[in-house]
Amino acid sequence: MNPLTLGVLYGGVTLVVLFAGVPLAFALGAVAMSFMMMFMPAASLGTVAQNVYQEIANITLLTIPLFVLKGAAIGRSRAGADLYNALYVWMNRVPGGLGVANVIACTLFAAMAGSSAATCSAIGSAGIPEMRRRGYSPGLASGIIAAGGTLGILLPPSITMILYAVAAEQSLGRLFLAGLGPGLLLSMMFAVYAVLRYQKEHRDAERVGKEHAILRKDVFTMADRFNALPRIMPFLILLIGVMGALYGGYASPGETAGLGAILALVLIILIYGAWRYRDLKPLLVASVSESTMLLMIIGMSLLYSMVMSYLYISQSAAEWIVAQHFSPWLLLMAILLMVVVLGFFLPPASIILMTAPIILPPLRGAGFDLVWFGVVMTIVMEMGLIHPPVGLNLFVIKNIAPDIKFSDVIWGTLPFVALMILAVLLLCFVPGIAMWLPNLVMNK
Repeated sequence: MNPLTLGVLYGGVTLVVLFAGVPLAFALGAVAMSFMMMFMPAASLGTVAQNVYQEIANITLLTIPLFVLKGAAIGRSRAGADLYNALYVWMNRVPGGLGVANVIACTLFAAMAGSSAATCSAIGSAGIPEMRRRGYSPGLASGIIAAGGTLGILLPPSITMILYAVAAEQSLGRLFLAGLGPGLLLSMMFAVYAVLRYQKEHRDAERVGKEHAILRKDVFTMADRFNALPRIMPFLILLIGVMGALYGGYASPGETAGLGAILALVLIILIYGAWRYRDLKPLLVASVSESTMLLMIIGMSLLYSMVMSYLYISQSAAEWIVAQHFSPWLLLMAILLMVVVLGFFLPPASIILMTAPIILPPLRGAGFDLVWFGVVMTIVMEMGLIHPPVGLNLFVIKNIAPDIKFSDVIWGTLPFVALMILAVLLLCFVPGIAMWLPNLVMNK
């Protein structure tokens, strides 16, 4: 059987198994081992456990459970609500300041948790009810949180970036640095849109009547603002401590992950009094559960990719792409469109691990910087978290705000998808947005 036919069969069987509802890790592992039995030597099955173990024993992947623990410590305490409330006290004089406060809270929380779903849940559980109470439309309130949550896979420490570093064999430090500029750019774009949309809704409310909730103003004194500062300082200490250790060269990414986890635990113990077993058990169980799930997906995805490589599917696909003699930018556009389509069905981790063997060689041959491409691909995968039909953040929002119609959630996020497309175009025309910081810090 030729590689093209094998590739179509391999992909088709994978989609059938996934749509049958089989959990992702088991679906990929089952398909890979089935094709090993049919098309590879019988002795290869005896190496499955060894190969999977060797893949997940990668030292870079050690950071994942530690970053997950840090995110769980922050996300499963009152830290998210406190951060959001403190920011609102300082931002309330800005038109649309409540929306801007939510964007900033999502940005800071994402930089500490590294998870989009955790950011959406922690900030949205406090932010959406407050925005609704103050008259924000359901679509705007849910769109701000859903889009702000996507920053969790772009800003360091991003688990998605860690997986890309392993798959593309790129420097994790350079990837983390490259994600900062685009992450802050997207945060600023989201905040500007929140202000403009708020002003429109405010004008519409003025025309309707003065009883609308969006017309009411909260008043905070300077004393209120300074009293709110202690609720922000622990997060800044955690963020500065982790980033300073990583980018100051004092610690490796793995050591930084451990430092962040310890600081987060110390924070919730000292400030929120969560030192008893019953307080720590939920976050420890959540950390073990999520880390195990991620490592199972990683191990099975890498086994899936190994079988794909052995059957010459990935090499044939890469050779076919090269043989089309696409211009570099047409090649990039075709690959990103493929990532968008895959984002309809698969989470970012699976997209990276399943497509890296196919798309990275042609991109490298076309002269693209794979660190820069990692940032662009991450933004495109962020779009998958908030566009239908199966955007994960859409369902997180629906879960924490069941009174908002799902159609309102979808329409509220679409403008943010457009802003992400604009950010990708800006990165294509001005790659320095991503690359100036890693080039400056790492002298390259």
